[in-house]
Amino acid sequence: MKRRGSGSKPSRTSDGIQVNYPVSHWAKLESLRDRAVRVISTLATWSQIALTHGSVARGDVDDKSDVDVLIPSNVNTQLVEAALESGGFTIFSKEIAQATPSHSPKAHLQLDAEQTTSVTVPLTPFRSLELEFYAFGGKVTLPELKSSIRTPGCTKKLILIEPTAEGHFESPVVGRENEVARLLGVSVAIVTERVRVLTRRDTIGRTGMYLRIPVRDGESFEEVLQARVDSDPALRRTLRGRS
Repeated sequence: MKRRGSGSKPSRTSDGIQVNYPVSHWAKLESLRDRAVRVISTLATWSQIALTHGSVARGDVDDKSDVDVLIPSNVNTQLVEAALESGGFTIFSKEIAQATPSHSPKAHLQLDAEQTTSVTVPLTPFRSLELEFYAFGGKVTLPELKSSIRTPGCTKKLILIEPTAEGHFESPVVGRENEVARLLGVSVAIVTERVRVLTRRDTIGRTGMYLRIPVRDGESFEEVLQARVDSDPALRRTLRGRS
């Protein structure tokens, strides 16, 4: 799946700054959050609990911001597809992605040709750190979206974004891992892991996904995953450990 807008390198500035949003920024944010509400509301009609995360949750959107919707529990992906299609969405492409052999494989459904709106479903139960990853970046539920609530979270540049009435306050994460963990309500382990991964990426560049498998029309994610399991011992061990 194409990744968009990876941004610049992690920031190690020592000072925090206040960022005030212009009218155009608020309009962009409202448009993206309205799109997230539509997707999540559609899923909710089929009893699928979902959230959105990243800049749409924090508020620091830009022209490259996407709407990323997550169903945090592993559910039948065919029901997810049926819910989206009944809500008027077209599924343009489907893919199984796995970041590393130890991570849960995930189903990605792209809802537009430009890949700016997606739904992600874990194909095995998330580990606690995998769930905390989304809280680290900032996440909001449907009621919070409807109430215009924004939540703090961290960017890939290792900047902590704290929403304010005028925009947001941003400050560095590196060297403040314990404080950031307390503010976000997550473990120090996820903060230190993200610092390690993103700092390493800053040094050696992106290393890519461990696994990316396109899913064709007429195929289910579960069928394609099982076919891969039969020939991939590492994936088989991961799935066995999550069962």
